[in-house]
Amino acid sequence: MSERYDFTLRIFAKSDGKKRNWTASLQCGLVLLMLCVGTGCRQDMHDQPKYESLEASTFFPDGRASRPLVPGTVARGQLREDTHLYEGKVAGKPAETFPFPIDLKILERGQQRYNIYCSPCHDHVGNGDGMVVRRGFRHPPPYHIERLRQAPAGYFYDVITNGFGAMQDYAAQIPVRDRWAIVAYVRALQLSQNATLNDVPETERQTLGTGESKQ
Repeated sequence: MSERYDFTLRIFAKSDGKKRNWTASLQCGLVLLMLCVGTGCRQDMHDQPKYESLEASTFFPDGRASRPLVPGTVARGQLREDTHLYEGKVAGKPAETFPFPIDLKILERGQQRYNIYCSPCHDHVGNGDGMVVRRGFRHPPPYHIERLRQAPAGYFYDVITNGFGAMQDYAAQIPVRDRWAIVAYVRALQLSQNATLNDVPETERQTLGTGESKQ
């Protein structure tokens, strides 16, 4: 009888110890949780007194919290001293040349951007018969008329940047270098639609003469 009693006491003592350990762990966890919550509730940096953009202020005579820029201030990356690159002009006139070398990679980029932004009106070869024109929008002049074939590269850049007639400007949609890439591709379109056999390299003329197409 005494052995059973002793065995039962040992079981209860062991169970009670586990229970106390579990209770102590739970209490420690709750304390840690309360500390984290208490720390997270401090919003001193988040709610610090400050003016928001364009907020009113009684401190300044003009009633504005945002102060005017100092005359001559230029935002970082917006100096744009290179008028050839950013305005398409040299000595105040439309540039005849490109501000950087044109290679195949730039032409391919120009073709991609042209197909996105220009072809809806100018179509894919520059005849001015794009899908929006077929649906009633004003017909732009083809790139292949003599006036536009003789127009300097800077003229096309300026039109893309500032718009012309019914055409809106695309300065916000198309970055500067992409505008020049489009101009280069327009030049390629003009050449493609007005080329002669003399413009084809001699190594390719034989292929053309046999009626074969070079892929």
